[in-house]
Amino acid sequence: MKIKKILIANRGEIAVRIIRACRELGIISAAVYSDPDRSALHVRRADEAYPLGPATPSESYLHIEKIISAAKKAHADAIHPGYGFLSENAGFAKAVQEGGLIFIGPDSKAMEAMGSKIGARQWAQKAKVNIVPGIERPLADFNEARKVASQIGYPVLIKASAGGGGKGMRSVFSEKELESSFQMATSEALRSFKDGSVYIEKLIEGPHHVEIQILGDQQGNVVHLFERECSIQRRHQKVIEESPSPFITQETREAMCAQAVSLAKAVSYSNAGTLEFLVDKNQNFYFLEMNTRLQVEHPITEEVVGVDLVKTQIKIAEGERLPWKQEELSQFGHAIEVRVYAEDPFHHFMPAPGRVVDQQYPHGPGVRLDNGIYAGFDVPLDYDPILSKLICWGRTRTEAIERMGRALTEYRVSGPKTNLYFHRRAIQISDFVKGNYDTGFVDQHLKKILEIPQDEKIKAMMGGALAKYVEEKSGGGGVSPPKQGMINDVSNWRKMGRMEGLRK
Repeated sequence: MKIKKILIANRGEIAVRIIRACRELGIISAAVYSDPDRSALHVRRADEAYPLGPATPSESYLHIEKIISAAKKAHADAIHPGYGFLSENAGFAKAVQEGGLIFIGPDSKAMEAMGSKIGARQWAQKAKVNIVPGIERPLADFNEARKVASQIGYPVLIKASAGGGGKGMRSVFSEKELESSFQMATSEALRSFKDGSVYIEKLIEGPHHVEIQILGDQQGNVVHLFERECSIQRRHQKVIEESPSPFITQETREAMCAQAVSLAKAVSYSNAGTLEFLVDKNQNFYFLEMNTRLQVEHPITEEVVGVDLVKTQIKIAEGERLPWKQEELSQFGHAIEVRVYAEDPFHHFMPAPGRVVDQQYPHGPGVRLDNGIYAGFDVPLDYDPILSKLICWGRTRTEAIERMGRALTEYRVSGPKTNLYFHRRAIQISDFVKGNYDTGFVDQHLKKILEIPQDEKIKAMMGGALAKYVEEKSGGGGVSPPKQGMINDVSNWRKMGRMEGLRK
């Protein structure tokens, strides 16, 4: 069936990304929005927009009946869930299909099979995919947790069965830590997912988080689009990703990709999906979980492999076959993505919503910005604080890093605090430049990343002194706009700051 109109059951930059794909395919896009998102960028960009109600996700973006009602009111043919919210909810996928609409994603059976981390481990065993040693069912109680942990051997990892995003997860290094960690994990899992069940697996120390992108059509064909290195994380959430991985060998890459395709075929998977693996220092790899949706970091795969994943999702949902065979796909060049959040890295990465006063976009060869905000938009506290994703491609990893460094110096967001400074500094750290990092990178280097260089301190002091001087000259009536030629933005002061730094 040819899709003519898609309702996008999401918000922010991913909704804007899907709208762009729809426009290129000549498909009408319909947005939905909560009360605080009434003037959001995705609402402005869509062809049509329909209200959902209050800010609370359970009353808006997580409200299945409201979303399906909006789709029917819009006379949409299909619903694209994006990522997050209802994107991995098998009940939602089933409700969409039962409502006579096309769900742009896997069918509900495949989602159910891979939606539970325990269920996914069981399927992985059947498909002969490497898994981390652990238990394949929810723990009955703490006594069983103690017994299983003892059998596996410390350190272990307690994980929410229905979890994601680092919630309901605790690392345990000794038996004396187990009880409190078990209680905290079950409590957080219940609070976050309305399911307090947890399980235990062996903790792989110093691992790399590597994932494999796959695509499957409705005719049973499955291909992989290689890997993404996603080891730079804060609070178990990714912040910088790249492709290809600078760590794994070609032998490991081929073996992981083959196992990913095997598991996807075992569950008759169609549409886009991602299989996540942990890789230890010896290149041993273990299946972690499957994300039955589009990933936040999908753009780096698009840049390196040359495939538009969102447009391909739509075509698969229409019943089309995959247009490539595995041997026709390859990686070319290198891509890096940084996630730009409204958060304060200097205060434990706490969310920092607020009004966007101004934006300066990065441009130039190999630079892509998947943006979800504009000057004047109020970033709400109610949702994930992601503002945009900056993606840079280069012929080599070195060129991609250099290009990202340049793009980050051009990118400015005024108003809410962001993690742009964190990114500018992180990609300069020697271990990142060398590709010598694992999931402990942020914890190991955070102090150095957040260190303010001497020349930056000088510029800040000079800027403060200048503001005080202008205020005094204006008679304390506030800072007047500088006259043309008096101050050329900050460039002359930056030069002077550099000169002062050189003098010292």
